[in-house]
Amino acid sequence: MTTPSATPRLTPLHDVHAALGASFTDFAGWQMPVRYGSETAEHRAVRTAAGLFDLTHMGEIELVGPGAGAALDHALVGRPSAIGVGRARYSMICAEDGGIIDDLVVYRLAEEHYLVVANASNVAVVAPELVARAEGYDVSVTDTSADWALIAVQGPASAEILAGLTELDVPSLKYYAIDAGTVAGIDVLLARTGYTGEDGFEVYCRPADAAAVWDALSKAGQAHGLVPAGLACRDTLRLEAGMPLYGHELDRETTPYEANLGRVVVLDKPEGFIGQAALAKRKEQGPQRTLVGLVSTGRRSPRAGYPVVDPATGAEVGVVTSGSPSPTLEKPIAMAYVPPALATPGTRLQVSLRGTLEDADVVELPFYKRTS
Repeated sequence: MTTPSATPRLTPLHDVHAALGASFTDFAGWQMPVRYGSETAEHRAVRTAAGLFDLTHMGEIELVGPGAGAALDHALVGRPSAIGVGRARYSMICAEDGGIIDDLVVYRLAEEHYLVVANASNVAVVAPELVARAEGYDVSVTDTSADWALIAVQGPASAEILAGLTELDVPSLKYYAIDAGTVAGIDVLLARTGYTGEDGFEVYCRPADAAAVWDALSKAGQAHGLVPAGLACRDTLRLEAGMPLYGHELDRETTPYEANLGRVVVLDKPEGFIGQAALAKRKEQGPQRTLVGLVSTGRRSPRAGYPVVDPATGAEVGVVTSGSPSPTLEKPIAMAYVPPALATPGTRLQVSLRGTLEDADVVELPFYKRTS
């Protein structure tokens, strides 16, 4: 979700992107590279080799103290206190009515130290909300976003690229795990995770070190086909992988159950959490709409906000949340919310593309899943 800003913030890699010929866009108040040349070529490089992303716009919030785990259990829908040191989980922070305030990744860096990564568009809301929800717990909550730069290398060659730059055992690092070490001699946190559907890593470093880390990864990746990649291909990659984007698939009017993410909700926490009662009720009642994948039978792509129509009745029954041509499938794809009765794979629906109805078939998500 983009929030225009009169004076966009620049990441510590802005000059590097400019020198590479990037086109920029304002995203959540940040001036971010949207593409360096062909976004389709960048997309395909991530699927077949590797791409390098600047993600410094993401927000980081740290919780430190003996009450950190209990505070997060109270604040979030999951149970962060059960995360092992050096591991991570995907979670959400919801309002009392169950609506999603943000989706998050929670890392446990040490027994009493957690790192919560929030979306750029929401960190200004999430950070004070975590402070308020942690009141009464023995924990300090600090928005440390300005202390971190974040660089991601994603793609099947990413592990091999990183292995030559770090003393960490890259092949043995588990998915959704994090470890402290060095990359090119620079102190970092290295996490195996990502938002593309490929194997990949996220490198947390100090802003002053970002250019050196980027340069080292770029040089190490040259022989493997690594390319710099912008937000445009990041969006098509996550769409193919069926990954939700806040402001599109997720928002304050949506609970985890509509988004098929009820698995992240732990309703039986005896200590309770904010939004528990509303979410328990929603689970019992069942969602009135559910997120599905759509593959268009035509050549035009559905886009966010386009109505979904039931061809049997001609009635509008849902809305597209994200849509794009798929470089991997070579077909137009979309995610949309529709009534559960129309969510069975194989169901034929229609999308109104500026008044023209185009057929689209419901498919299981994700559209794309890597084979290894």
